[in-house]
Amino acid sequence: MPTFPPGFLWGVATSSFQIEGATERDGRGTSIWDTFARTPGNIDDGRTGAIACQHYDKWAEDIALMRALGLQGYRFSIAWPRIFPDGQTLNPKGLDFYDKLVDSLLDAGITPAATLYHWDLPQALEDAGGWPSRSILEPYLRYVDAVTKRLGDRVKLWITHNEPSIVAWLGYLEGVHAPGRKSWPEALAAAHHVLLSHGQAVPIIRANAPGAEVGAALMLVPAQPASSSPADAEETRFFDGMWNRWFFDAIYGRGYPGDFTQMLVERGLLEQSTLDFVHPGDMDTIATACDFMGINLYSRFVGRGPEEDNAPREVFVSEQKTDMDWEVYPQALEDGLRWLQERYAPPKVYVTENGAAFDTPPDEDGHVRDDRRIAYYDGHLRAAHRAIQAGVPLAGYFAWSLLDNFEWAFGMTKRFGLVWVDFETGERTPKASARWYSDVIARHGLEPEEGS
Repeated sequence: MPTFPPGFLWGVATSSFQIEGATERDGRGTSIWDTFARTPGNIDDGRTGAIACQHYDKWAEDIALMRALGLQGYRFSIAWPRIFPDGQTLNPKGLDFYDKLVDSLLDAGITPAATLYHWDLPQALEDAGGWPSRSILEPYLRYVDAVTKRLGDRVKLWITHNEPSIVAWLGYLEGVHAPGRKSWPEALAAAHHVLLSHGQAVPIIRANAPGAEVGAALMLVPAQPASSSPADAEETRFFDGMWNRWFFDAIYGRGYPGDFTQMLVERGLLEQSTLDFVHPGDMDTIATACDFMGINLYSRFVGRGPEEDNAPREVFVSEQKTDMDWEVYPQALEDGLRWLQERYAPPKVYVTENGAAFDTPPDEDGHVRDDRRIAYYDGHLRAAHRAIQAGVPLAGYFAWSLLDNFEWAFGMTKRFGLVWVDFETGERTPKASARWYSDVIARHGLEPEEGS
């Protein structure tokens, strides 16, 4: 039976905007996602985060659910607009909410892992320039300082940012996430300032939370060409430079990948390869040593160049897809973790997100028999176990997600949860996958595969 090392942390993850609701309660300000979701056409089903999963009211019920499932860790994010509604003025009631949440998690024997930024920027700060502007740094650090001073005596696992690549590329380049901008120069500047704020935040967190572990959660998408053709190799290198190496290289002291910026110039996406938003000392600050790296991984990328230059596909791509139309490819987790270790050698790694969207409704007996999600998790945990055996210092795994929730531009149409949520009543129903995961945690490992 594949068993995991002693002390391995088994958890689940959520984010504030996706589950909390209560967007106008207790002094919370407007976030860019409130504004974006209220704009017609931005969200597939027209919903907003105003209600979401009602976690702001049902947090105690959710902690009781986690405890009943035997979960050991809970990765949640703190809503910046609850703490600084206008980006400048502290709202004590916002801190009070997370204060009681943390205390209750600890009382339940669950380790809190707090993410400081999971995309819900106060709208007032976006109006002042947002992440493309260097002026964002000071209010972010003020926010980090206030939160970690209040919670740092109890929270010992801190994540500065969730997926800077999504913040930059989907929010400021493709415009499909808040704030909906579409500009390469703005997106590159946003990516830089998110990374710079990460490096600046690390010493603040360490000062306010002695003994805590500090890191970031980066999306990782292992990339490989579909064939041996030069066109496929070129497309794969561009994707890898944009989505992976731009962020990992910077955090691990390698600077920004020059081949990617040169490709931007060659493709006419950037006028020159000089990144004028990078100031002296910035790259050293971004590379401030962290205690761990968090990895959010769901699938892989198979690169295909222009069709007219393309050789026949040599890489097999599974027809199994999640409801996000992402290939089910568990090997990607082992490949990604081994790539991370071989290239950067982080001292510790957490899988901070991994999961699948499948819309399996309750049956006539009220049971949610989500066998495809169980198979997804089983395959990926086995891949994680192989990575550990290969020497990757993987210390924990946070399944995405505890609850079906507001899935950003998809609204409530994609269900990632271990727990089914009735979005009209807020009722929670643990799925078969929740019970399966609970059993894995109790065994601290997986059942032997058939024939093994």
